[in-house]
Amino acid sequence: MKSLMFKFFLIGFLISIPGFIIAEDYNQAAGIRGGSLNGLTYKQFLSSESAFEGIVHSRWRGLQVTGLYEIHANAFEVDRLQWYYGAGAHLGLFNGYEDHPFFDEKDRNESFVLLGVDAIIGIEYTIEEIPLIIGLDWKPEFNIVGHQGFWFGDTSLSIRYYW
Repeated sequence: MKSLMFKFFLIGFLISIPGFIIAEDYNQAAGIRGGSLNGLTYKQFLSSESAFEGIVHSRWRGLQVTGLYEIHANAFEVDRLQWYYGAGAHLGLFNGYEDHPFFDEKDRNESFVLLGVDAIIGIEYTIEEIPLIIGLDWKPEFNIVGHQGFWFGDTSLSIRYYW
């Protein structure tokens, strides 16, 4: 498992080296995130290549908050198309969902906390004519507390308004 995560980050880093140019097309953006998990997303650039993204989403009659540090770079030499990768952490407070196969019999309808680390890799396009960003990403996570283990995470489509 550790080997897979190491390879994931190493490949992302090596791919990004030639593409580091000024990637920022906006300072901050907020919007919705839909996919296997639905929620809200907010992104704030810290420099021309790095950003902080906060995600809040609901799951299993609960709430999860995720903070990510991301590196952005131009993708495929296409203007306003960026790819990014990063890592962060999450904290969730949940009630076991009665009919979900993930939960054991003992977990059903019990409250629990999740705490773990996250990775993210994605691509986004900034539309200049209307201040919108459309992005697609994959966000696996590793839970350290509460249902420990690797989750292949969610694949999501985000639509953000930027300024």
